Amino acid sequence: MTAASGRPAEPEVIWTRPHRSGRGPRPAHSRESIAAEAVRIADADGIDAVSMRRVAAGVGAGTMSLYNYVPRKEDLYELMVDAVSGEYDLSAAPTGDWRADMLALARQTRDLMRRHPWLPRLLTPVHGFSPNALRYLEHCLECLAPLDAPDGDKLELVAAVNGTVATFVGSEQALAERARALPWSEAAEQRVRAAYLGSRLATGAYPRLAAALAGAGAAIPAHDDVFDRVVLRLLGGWG
Repeated sequence: MTAASGRPAEPEVIWTRPHRSGRGPRPAHSRESIAAEAVRIADADGIDAVSMRRVAAGVGAGTMSLYNYVPRKEDLYELMVDAVSGEYDLSAAPTGDWRADMLALARQTRDLMRRHPWLPRLLTPVHGFSPNALRYLEHCLECLAPLDAPDGDKLELVAAVNGTVATFVGSEQALAERARALPWSEAAEQRVRAAYLGSRLATGAYPRLAAALAGAGAAIPAHDDVFDRVVLRLLGGWG
């Protein structure tokens, strides 16, 4: 049942709603084009810039007519998550090394979140069962087939990996934003902070921290190496 505005009179899942009714003229727009426009706006200006009005203008539709395709803004978000989830390359069959396969997927997830910085904000269980998300989860479970664990635990592992990736990418984004806001170079900022930290460690009040940082500072690993190590340590706690 649908209200006069085109919005559903009761909850429904966007994927059960037909693209078009069996009667009437062919729709002027598609979910794919609407989702693509919303993704374009979010990529350029952030998720807060995505509105039904702006998306409608982008696809050449009236704001109210857009509700005939997407009843709620929550549905629009779900279409966006599904659209970018379709960017996963799941063509390769699992290798049998589930840790290596999950690391490869984690790298893809990191790249996906870097391309679409707004994505972590929309990653909730509500949006976790769209067509492309289901395809991704099925592939994850295929990769995890060699792991001797209940299927529910495997789903928890997938969620834990994605949460770790989101945290990692979020930290990258925060650092990048901070660097852009600095009135001087990042290198100059780091020199000042390193000097301050060195003065605190020199007091002898933090012997364990001083030892840890001395060992870590001997060879600063590449950022990608840190990412791989973090994910593999997470996976190492399983199986």
